[in-house]
Amino acid sequence: MSDTAELQTEQAGSPAVLKNVQEMLNEEKWTRAALSNYSTGQFKELDLILKEARDAHAYNDLKTLCDEHLVHTKNSIIALYFSGMIALSRQLIDDAVLVNLVTIFVDNHKWGIVRYLCERILDYGESRFALRTLAECCKNENEEDQIMGIWERLVKVDFEEADITKALAEHYEKLADLEAAVDYYKKALHRYINKQLFTNVREIWAKLLEFCPEDIDFFLHVEKRIAKNISEEKSVLLLEDVYASCKKRGDIETAIGILKTILQYDERDSLARKEIAECFRIKYKNHSQLEEYIRISNLTQNWRNVREAITDFEKHIAFDRGSFVFHRTWGAGRIASVKGDEIVIDFAKKRGHSMSLKMAVNALQTLSKNHIWVLKATQKKEKLYERVKNEHAWALKTVIKSFGNSCDIKRIKAELVPSVLSPGEWTAWSGKAREILKSDPSFGVNPGNIDLYTVRDRPISIAEKLYNEFRAEKGFFERIVTIRAFASQKDAELDSEYFNEMIEYFFAYLRSYSQVNENVIASWLLIKELSASHPHLDKGITVEFQDLFDKVDDVPPLFLGIKDGSLKEAFLKQLRVCVPSWPDIYARLFPHTLLPVIISSLEKEGYDDKLTLMVQSCFENYREYREAVLWFYKNGRASSWFEKAGIGMEKILITLIYILDLSYRDIDMHRNTTENRKVNKQVYTLLFKEGLLQSFVKDAGDDTILRIYTLIDDVKGLDPADKLALRSFIQDSTGFKFSEELEKKVSRALIVTAAMYEEKQRQLARIMDVEVPANSKEIAFALSLGDLRENAEYKAAKEKQEILNSTAAKLKEEIERAQIFDPDTASAEKVSFGTRIVLSNDATGKEEEYTILGPWESDPENRIISYLSPFGNAILNKVSGESFTFSRNDEKLSYTVKQITKAAL
Repeated sequence: MSDTAELQTEQAGSPAVLKNVQEMLNEEKWTRAALSNYSTGQFKELDLILKEARDAHAYNDLKTLCDEHLVHTKNSIIALYFSGMIALSRQLIDDAVLVNLVTIFVDNHKWGIVRYLCERILDYGESRFALRTLAECCKNENEEDQIMGIWERLVKVDFEEADITKALAEHYEKLADLEAAVDYYKKALHRYINKQLFTNVREIWAKLLEFCPEDIDFFLHVEKRIAKNISEEKSVLLLEDVYASCKKRGDIETAIGILKTILQYDERDSLARKEIAECFRIKYKNHSQLEEYIRISNLTQNWRNVREAITDFEKHIAFDRGSFVFHRTWGAGRIASVKGDEIVIDFAKKRGHSMSLKMAVNALQTLSKNHIWVLKATQKKEKLYERVKNEHAWALKTVIKSFGNSCDIKRIKAELVPSVLSPGEWTAWSGKAREILKSDPSFGVNPGNIDLYTVRDRPISIAEKLYNEFRAEKGFFERIVTIRAFASQKDAELDSEYFNEMIEYFFAYLRSYSQVNENVIASWLLIKELSASHPHLDKGITVEFQDLFDKVDDVPPLFLGIKDGSLKEAFLKQLRVCVPSWPDIYARLFPHTLLPVIISSLEKEGYDDKLTLMVQSCFENYREYREAVLWFYKNGRASSWFEKAGIGMEKILITLIYILDLSYRDIDMHRNTTENRKVNKQVYTLLFKEGLLQSFVKDAGDDTILRIYTLIDDVKGLDPADKLALRSFIQDSTGFKFSEELEKKVSRALIVTAAMYEEKQRQLARIMDVEVPANSKEIAFALSLGDLRENAEYKAAKEKQEILNSTAAKLKEEIERAQIFDPDTASAEKVSFGTRIVLSNDATGKEEEYTILGPWESDPENRIISYLSPFGNAILNKVSGESFTFSRNDEKLSYTVKQITKAAL
C-alpha cells in the first residue's frame, strides 16, 4: 500500500477501538485508579488494544485522542502508554511521554511494571534510559547477576558512560578475562579523557601498561588526545610511564621515539634529554664514532637547542664504516672508512672518494642497507626483478620505507618503472599492489594525506586502518564511504572510540549548523541509514527531517550537492514521508536531476497534472532545462501527461534546434563545455543522424519547411554540409522551391580542408605583410620621379595596388565564410564533402573516379571537383547503387554510383 493510500485508510480510523479507548480514559479519570491497582497483566491488555488499533490503521487517531487527553490529565497511565508506544513504533525522537510513564512507577517502586515497560521500550531498539532503569530495577530486586549484561548493552549505546565501563573492566579482570578487561579499560579511558578526569585517566593508564605494555600504537594515539583535551603536561607524565616500560623491556627504538615526543612538548625537560643521550648510547654502542658525534652535536649540553642537537647527532651517526650514502651525481656508495674528520666512500663510478665529515653531512644522503637505491646498486638486476615481481608486499615495504615511511603510488612507480619492471608489467603488478595496500594490516595511510602509504611496525587492525583513512580523507562524501565500510565489517565494533570519533563528525553537523546545507542533510540521512542495522545510533538524533527541511533555502542545489546515490534516494523517500508538498518539490527537482524514480513516483500517486505542468515549464524554459527537454522527448512523449501538455512535433523540433544553437554558442564561449558537448551530440544525433528533421519536413507544408530550414540555417556552429544535405533533401523530396535570397544565404558557407585553409591564410599574410608594403614603396618611388602624367612606373604600381587590394578582399571574405571540415565526421554512407566516388557511365559502361571537395581544392584535371559545381551539386547526397542524370553542354549524361569511400585527406 502506498504512503498516501495508507494515510487515507488510517484517517478513516476504526470507531470501535477509538470508542473503547475513550471509555477507558473516562473511567480512569472518573475512578482515579490508584497506581497500586496496576499490574503487568493490564499493560499486556493495553498491548492487545494497540494491536487492534494498528490492524485497523487507527494509530493516528488513537495518538491524537491520547495527546488531547494528556493536555488536561497529564498523568493518565493509559494515555501515556498508548501515545508513547505509538511514537516509539514510529521512531519519533521525543520520548518524554514514555520517560514520564516509567518515572511514575519508579517513584512508586512498582519494579515489576518498570521492568515490563523497559523491556517493551527495548523491543524497538536499545535505549539508554530503558537500560539504566532496567539495571536499577534488577538492583532493587536483588538480581545482581543480570546487571552486567545490561551494563554491557548500555555502554554500547551510551558513549559518555565511563564509570560503568570501568566497572565492567574490573569485573572481567576479577574473572581473569584480560582480553575483555583490556577492551573495557580502553573504552573507559577514552571516556574519562572526554570528561577531562585526569585522575581516572592515570589510574586506567597504569592498568593498561600492566596488561598490554607492547600496544604502543594505542598509547601514542591516546596520548595525543590527552594533550589536546586535558594538557600537554599531563600527557608528558603518562609518556614517562610508557618510556620506563619500553626501556625496561629493551625496546630502545620505541623509547627514543617517546622521548622525542616528550621533548616536543617541553624542550627544556632535562631528564628526557639525559635519557635520550643514554638511549642513543645503547642503540649505537658498536658505532666507532659514537662519543665523538655526541660531542660534536652538543647533545648533552643544555645550552644547545635539543631538537637541533638530535637532528645533528642523527645526521652524523649515520656515517660509519659500511653505511650507505647517496650523491646526486655519483649515485649510491658505501663508506669504506672513517678516520677522524675524513671519510672515504666507494661509489660505483668513483671509488675511494675522500671528503671531510662536514662536507659529507651536507652533501650526502644517508641510506639504509635495504633502501631501494642500495638494492638497485648492489643486487643483480635479475634477482631484484624476480623478487619485486613475485613478492609484492616486500617490494612495497622496501620502497615506502626508503622514503621516510611515507610514499604514494606515483613515487612507487617511479622507483620500479622502468628500472625494475616494464610499463606493461606495472599495470598488472600495481593492481595487486593496491589490493595489498588496502587489505594487508602491515600497511596504513598517513592521517594527513590519504594518498600516502606507511608501513606499520606492528600490524594494524582493519578498524584502525579505516579510521586512519577517515581522518586522512578531506572530502565529506568520501568520509561517508569510509564509515560505511567500517560499519559493514563483520563484528564491527560500533562502540569503539574509532567509530565514535567518526560518527561524531556527522553528529556535529546536526548540532552546530547555522544553515541547512547538503552536509547537514546528508549527516542526518547517513545516521538514519546506519541506525537501521544499529538502532542505538538513532537515539542521538535530536531533530526531525521536516525541521531541517523547513530551513532549506533552495532544494535543487542542495539535492545536487548530495554526492551519494543512496543518500539521494533516502532524501526523496523522506520527502514523501515527512513533507506534505512533496509532489511539488519532486516536480522542481526533476529538471535538475533527471531521476526516473521521481517520474514513476508521481505517476504512481496519480499526479499527472504535475507532470504535465513540468513538461510545459521545461519546454518554455529550454535554455535552463536543455537535458530535461531531451529526456522528455526520448522517454516521456508516449505518456498521457505529455500529450496533455499540447506540445506538437513542430514545437519539439524548434525547441531542439534552439538548444542545438545554444550549445554551439556556449561551447564556443567555453561555458560548461563538457555538459554542452554532451547535449549538442544528443540533439545533433536526433535531428540529423536519426533523421528526425527529414521525416518531419517530408510531410510538412511550405511555411513549416521554410520556418524549420531558416532556423537550421541560422545555427552558426552547424557544419554547412549538414545544411546543404537538408536543403538537397527538401528539394528532392518535397518539391519546395528556395527563394533566390535564401539560395544566396545558403551558398555563402564554404566548406574547406584544414590544409587549404592554412594555405589561404598564408597567401593573405604574404599579400598584407610582404606584397602590400613592397607596393607602397614602389608607389612612393614613382611619386619621387615627378610628372605623374608621363610616369609609367606610377601607373603600373597603382594597377598592382588595385589587384592586391581586390585579391586580399576576396581572400578575407572567403576565409570569413570558410568552415573547416573535420575528417573524423566523413561518412561513406552517401556522397558528401570528403568522399571518393566511383561512377559508372551508363552509356559507355566505363567507370570514372572523382573526389568531392570544395572550390578551393577543386582540380578537374585530377578529377577533384567542387561540391558547389553543377556536377558536384548533382551527385551530392547520392547513395551507392543510385542512378542520376546530368546535363552538360546540352548533352544528357546518365550515371550510376558504384562505390563511395572516405577520401584520404
